[in-house]
Amino acid sequence: MSVDGFIARLDGDLTWLTGGEDAGGAPDDGEGGDFGFGEFVAGVDALVMGRSTYEFIAPFAEWPYLGRPVHVLSTTLTPGEDARITVHPSLDDVVAAIEGAGHRRVYVDGGRTVHAFLAAGLVDDLTLSRVPVLIGTGLTPFGELPADIRLEHERTRTFAGGMVQTTYRVRR
Repeated sequence: MSVDGFIARLDGDLTWLTGGEDAGGAPDDGEGGDFGFGEFVAGVDALVMGRSTYEFIAPFAEWPYLGRPVHVLSTTLTPGEDARITVHPSLDDVVAAIEGAGHRRVYVDGGRTVHAFLAAGLVDDLTLSRVPVLIGTGLTPFGELPADIRLEHERTRTFAGGMVQTTYRVRR
């Protein structure tokens, strides 16, 4: 996300993150790596994302989640159309599928999906990766919640390219 807390511009544009023509290039961890994302994904049992996030990732030449079940929340995608994912029409359906499969560590991605999981009290820890850019306005995974969610700082990691990654544990 941007330093001011946005994951996309209001129109869904991500050039500030992906390195579009006028964005000054994609974020760099200073070591030619992936900011630890590969290691992180290796430590999860499954992934849940929303349709918009899936549609952004789907055309990548290399699928970043090999070996991990990927669940997509969508009422518009056709189940079975992409063998790499399982489509679920509701939060309750995806939670039941994850619990039924015995998954314990699940990576949740996508603004509305993260918000839904936070609002439902289904998040144990939260990692925020802030790219050194201010975009002024945009979409955020944080909106109105039924109650405050208290967080406890676990660690902060900085990268040579300027990204700051902070992990919090949700206090119960």
